[in-house]
Amino acid sequence: MRSRFRSDRQLTVRMTVTMFLLGLLYVGFVAALIVLLKSWLLVVVVVAAMLGAQFWFSDRIALFAMRGKAVEREEYPELHAVVDRLCALADMPKPVVAVSEMDMPNAFATGRNPDNAVVCVTTGLLRRLEPAELEGVLAHELSHVAHKDVAVITIASFLGVMAGLIVRFALYSQVFGGRDRKDQNTIAVFAAVLGVSMAVYALSFLLIRALSRYRELAADRAAALLTGRPSALASALTKVDGTIARIPSKDLRTAQAFSAFYFTPALGAEPGIARYFSTHPTLDQRLEQLGRISGELGEPVGKTD
Repeated sequence: MRSRFRSDRQLTVRMTVTMFLLGLLYVGFVAALIVLLKSWLLVVVVVAAMLGAQFWFSDRIALFAMRGKAVEREEYPELHAVVDRLCALADMPKPVVAVSEMDMPNAFATGRNPDNAVVCVTTGLLRRLEPAELEGVLAHELSHVAHKDVAVITIASFLGVMAGLIVRFALYSQVFGGRDRKDQNTIAVFAAVLGVSMAVYALSFLLIRALSRYRELAADRAAALLTGRPSALASALTKVDGTIARIPSKDLRTAQAFSAFYFTPALGAEPGIARYFSTHPTLDQRLEQLGRISGELGEPVGKTD
């Protein structure tokens, strides 16, 4: 079913190219592990199980990690009312609505398809945003679901997660330098697996972040056009970005692993060259785009009510 969110051909092309390149990388990675570990059955079973778990249970994993829980209409009637209105406007299935008891103002969407999706907001976001601003944020998250880039980023991140786990296991194990490890062949195999995993992690890291930055701009654009109020979304972005900068870093570390899924980066803006490796475009880029859309719609930026 096609929603009324404005389609984005560039986003579709970028998702297709990213998945194709990651698919090639995935096949090469698995083939390298089979050659190095000399057990195709073990590699295929483990990789398939991890991919299946991430794809089918990504929503539950994200909610658990962020201490979120599904909430009923009786608990958060205003939140449900906004989601109901946006889903009717966009002509899309209503996702599960969840709330995370975190002071960090943020929101995220997850799930393998529009019929099995979750939109979660933090209590910090609910406390700080005006109704029009909250509507803009939720429209942004629903556009991720409608465009299916949530599922793509979930699958795309799998390879990097798996490679990262192998790297961590190799670094923290006693394969290198352990007194009881005399087999030089074993050390060579682990060194090769470590090298391949690090290369795969680096490549997938760059591909995913390039896609993630564009999909955030696409979601901003789709949300602004659906609601017709880009100024409200611009106001929410400015408010959330400024608030996150004042949240203690120790309170944000839990969210860092899921930064690509959030409305704004969990640790705030990236300074200098680091922004090119960020999961999100800069605040200035997002506000500039919303300003252009506001001009096209004849709505002055800054008007949120």
